[in-house]
Amino acid sequence: MGDDTWDGLFPQKFFRSYFFPSFNVKDLHTVDDGILQHLYPTVDGGEWDLLIAHFLGVDHCGHKHGPDHPEMAKKLTQMNEMLRSLVDHLGNDTLLLVAGDHGMTETGDHGGDSEKEVNAALFVYSKTPLFGAHRPEEPETIPQVNLVPTLALLLGVPIPYSNIGEVMAELFSGDGGDASAALRQLSAYRLNARQVDRFLHSYSLAAQDLPAERLRHLRELFSAALEEHDRLLAHVQEGLPASPELEARLRRLVGRFQRYLWEARAVCMESWARFHPLRMVAGCALIAASCLLCCVASELAAALDFPYRSRLLYPLLWGLAVAALLGLGQLLTREGPDLVLVSAWAAAASQLAFFWPSWGHRPQRAHLAGVQPPVASAGLWRRLRAWQGPALPMGLLFLRCCAMFSDSFVVAEARVAPFLLASLATLLVGKLHWRGRLTAPEAPKQPPGAAFYQKESWQLLGLLAVLLACLRLSGLFHQCREEIPRCQPSPCLAPLSSLQSTQAKNLFYLLCVASLAGLVCAVQRWLRHYGNLNSASPLVLFVRWAFPLLAVWIACYWAVTSGAEDTLGKLQELVQVALVGFPRAVYGLASLGLLLALWTPVTVFVKDSRESVGPIVTPYQGAPSSQAELLHVIPQIYRRMQESLKSQLDRGHRRATVAAYGLGSVYSAALVIVLTVLGFLLLILHSERMSLSFLLLFLEAFVLLRIHACVVSLARDAEPFVVPWYAVTAWVFAATQFFYSTGHQPIFSAIHWNAAFVGFQQGHSTHLLPAVLVGANTFASHILFAVGCPLLLLWPFVCEAPNSQRRKLKKELREELQEEEEPMMEMRLRESPERFSAALLQLGLKYLFVLGAQLLACVWAAMILRRHLMVWKVFAPKFLFEALGFMVSSICLLLGIFLVMRVDCAVSAWFERLQPR
Repeated sequence: MGDDTWDGLFPQKFFRSYFFPSFNVKDLHTVDDGILQHLYPTVDGGEWDLLIAHFLGVDHCGHKHGPDHPEMAKKLTQMNEMLRSLVDHLGNDTLLLVAGDHGMTETGDHGGDSEKEVNAALFVYSKTPLFGAHRPEEPETIPQVNLVPTLALLLGVPIPYSNIGEVMAELFSGDGGDASAALRQLSAYRLNARQVDRFLHSYSLAAQDLPAERLRHLRELFSAALEEHDRLLAHVQEGLPASPELEARLRRLVGRFQRYLWEARAVCMESWARFHPLRMVAGCALIAASCLLCCVASELAAALDFPYRSRLLYPLLWGLAVAALLGLGQLLTREGPDLVLVSAWAAAASQLAFFWPSWGHRPQRAHLAGVQPPVASAGLWRRLRAWQGPALPMGLLFLRCCAMFSDSFVVAEARVAPFLLASLATLLVGKLHWRGRLTAPEAPKQPPGAAFYQKESWQLLGLLAVLLACLRLSGLFHQCREEIPRCQPSPCLAPLSSLQSTQAKNLFYLLCVASLAGLVCAVQRWLRHYGNLNSASPLVLFVRWAFPLLAVWIACYWAVTSGAEDTLGKLQELVQVALVGFPRAVYGLASLGLLLALWTPVTVFVKDSRESVGPIVTPYQGAPSSQAELLHVIPQIYRRMQESLKSQLDRGHRRATVAAYGLGSVYSAALVIVLTVLGFLLLILHSERMSLSFLLLFLEAFVLLRIHACVVSLARDAEPFVVPWYAVTAWVFAATQFFYSTGHQPIFSAIHWNAAFVGFQQGHSTHLLPAVLVGANTFASHILFAVGCPLLLLWPFVCEAPNSQRRKLKKELREELQEEEEPMMEMRLRESPERFSAALLQLGLKYLFVLGAQLLACVWAAMILRRHLMVWKVFAPKFLFEALGFMVSSICLLLGIFLVMRVDCAVSAWFERLQPR
């Protein structure tokens, strides 16, 4: 009764329970009053062997007020009165133990390893005398693990298998002289020592982290103690009277058993609770320096004369050189290479080589047009103004990092991440409204384009509403942690085969297929809208025909798995073939699509008439002689196409001279295609109803991109080649949010191990492939958002294309300007290749900084709270999952940027083929 944590640790294990919510540390009385209501009737009833009453008032009072507050005196007085009354209700055969699970600092906190935090009082009482004629000396300290074997033997149950504690021998003395008391204590010690010896033996066979020499020494101590105990028992059974010599031998034997148990516990503690504070601090320093490097490099990358070779390539070479030298040195000393140590020194050398030039040289001031100068060179006011932009996202990121130090927030992170994302989006819209960006500039008369600003503002508010709806709906797919009492996991996590109702199964199946079809139709419609679905290239044909085929195969696989248990006879063999064939077909066809996206990523269709309208490129005659000339030629080719199309239309011709479909969205189209293919691959690794969550994922990503594009268009002074911090932070928050909304939790019990057998019903011969499948299932959201990160740079350019509604809204503005330049869309990126490369580098570094900051917070939390009660259950698993997520995201981010660069090279080659025409 009391703290509901017991129900989370041991669900359905108690014969009778009265649990009360314990999360609110400001509540001092609910748990205590609930216990007092049921404690005395339960004790008097006698229908129990073990009764646990976990009071929380003193603990909560320490957190809220501290140990010296008057409220603490009231709670302690209440506990004293409770104990005084409870003693009157105890029977003669009842043992009362009053203990604290931890201590308290001067501020009322706990979780560290100070003396005041790890020490707590222990009070043992019984109406029947516990000791014989001679009362034993009161021990100074008793390890908490000693309660385990003591309570087990007192209750008459076996000692738990993995116990390494020592029985409290004083409670087994009983009546009689010293010899009889020692014999009873030796019986308890023998049972305890045999259990510990059995555990150490089986553990040493499974793990190799305990020193062999120490184990051999412990085995010798145990064997010698057993032999001496057998001899003493034989001596006692002969009926010889007790003598001072026998009592001395008994005391020495008790000391032998105690020594064995002490040394066994010491060996285990040295191996299991072995921390290296120096290495921990060094690791945190390396991660912090890496985050600083990403932040500084992202700012320096904006400079036109940024020395990529000296600031990025040379530090990398320095790190590799240091790693090679250290590895060679360890090999020459006949020691195995310590990969952790070598990697740490290599990273430190790379960072030193990067930061060293900054000590003696200030960064150059030749920056991109429209980009602010370095913050360090401005005055205080300009510094504050420069940091107003990233203040909001950095503040929310700081709050998220601080939350990593609270086990309650880590447990509830599935609700924290959507809240932070919703707060960021809402505050961003509020900030725009505060600055007057949601309305047209003030003027004596209605300015041209006022309707455009009004329409964009309403569109932004509508997108915000859709985003909040997606965040709310994504909460329907969460997995539960055992630390959260009375939490029911989402029914969507279970496969359709678990449903008993045929009608419900068919309904959910239709919803899943509809979501799959909706995803395919939405992607194809977007590509068709921007003209990327008109050519006959292999990738376009794949999108036209393979996307529906992949959807059909996945739907067939879902149909087979949902009814596999109901098939009988010969159909069972066919079902087994389908369970293997459909997933492998999806794997193969999706892999083919990814290869096509790398081989021929250009999805542009050119329509050219036979009429000659002069050379396409005026500054250069013939084919470009160098790569630099080609980079400047490409935007002019695109502009010439637009001019040719416009001149032909102005003359009333039905057919344009040159028309290129999909060129303005060629980069985004390749990324969208690859993301959809990855979505198919990841979707088949999840249960059927997770398709609804994946549909929400793609919808929310699209909404975030549209919000970003709207903010850029409304900001008026935004630099299109710089992705703001709010967009990067929101993208990372969305990846974290959908980690939970795809049914995952940062705990090992929540891993979807069944993903390793999708398409491999008979198992695997190696561990690599199942690890990849389980990892892809676990970090699906990290993969999709990291690969799609370059869309944050590309999407505002894509949204430059005016649709029919924008043309109507800009009619007044066109009448004023008479001549309007057609939007270049993503071809504007080719006008300045250096800025394009710098923008990609800057975006990647910002993304890594946000990921690294979250990882650094998890590392700090695990290091500082390494003695915390929840370190192995909450903080350490969170650190491991965050580290793996960082690695997966970093690799996928590089793949996404590599895909954009591959498209860029393919576009250059495409223009080279077009030039002779």
